[in-house]
Amino acid sequence: MKFDFSTKFYPAQAFRVGDVLELSIRGVTVAFRYSPPGRFLMGQSDGERSDYVCVPQREVRLTCGIWLLETPVTQGLWKAVTGINPSYFQGADARPMESVSWNACRKFIRELNKIGIAPRGLTFDFPTEAEWERACRAGTTTAYNFGDVITENDANYARHIEETTPVKSYEPNAWGFYDMHGNVSEWVFDASISFQPLPELDPVAKRGDHRVVRGGDWTQDERRCESSFRSNFNVCYSDSNIGFRLALRNSRPNASR
Repeated sequence: MKFDFSTKFYPAQAFRVGDVLELSIRGVTVAFRYSPPGRFLMGQSDGERSDYVCVPQREVRLTCGIWLLETPVTQGLWKAVTGINPSYFQGADARPMESVSWNACRKFIRELNKIGIAPRGLTFDFPTEAEWERACRAGTTTAYNFGDVITENDANYARHIEETTPVKSYEPNAWGFYDMHGNVSEWVFDASISFQPLPELDPVAKRGDHRVVRGGDWTQDERRCESSFRSNFNVCYSDSNIGFRLALRNSRPNASR
């Protein structure tokens, strides 16, 4: 179902998983999908084989749903908001934005909120790490949101293509999100911390100069594209394999921007 916030304010209980919110942001049409509140198992499952970073599995409860952009932020959207395109791989507005630091993405989000594009009652934001993984998994507990095996037909990874591909080049997950595995790694709000295998409520790590990236990218092997894999970089770091994905939220558990 699609919702139009320009004419009506909707209560949160009106939304269902995968519902669509379309916006025109300075002439660029983008779609957000609804990721609902609920419980899920976050971290490394039995099917996930990554030995780079061991992330203990634990139950996480998210008390608020969010609207999450169904693709990574594209170069077309970035240019529409900022007027520039610092990405390494250019030539198509549908390519994911990359070569942007966490600080640059935060500035982009602040600009969006300053110019008043967000629908009534909503605020642009990063997703938290837990929100990102819940949307990525879309109810699954396998290594990837489509199973325990990944191939070149599923995602852009392991330098099979040697560059980014336009968003939506591969099938979305069950909740309608594209490119959650491969293409570009995605900045989330959280600082990098260690986890314990204990239940958590709305987890978010607010402070730190190293921020987490999720999802793997075109340069990384299959293990670094698994649903639980996480890495981190300094907030000033940028590279041609790192982008981000916008969220829209009612409440802001990470409201320190």
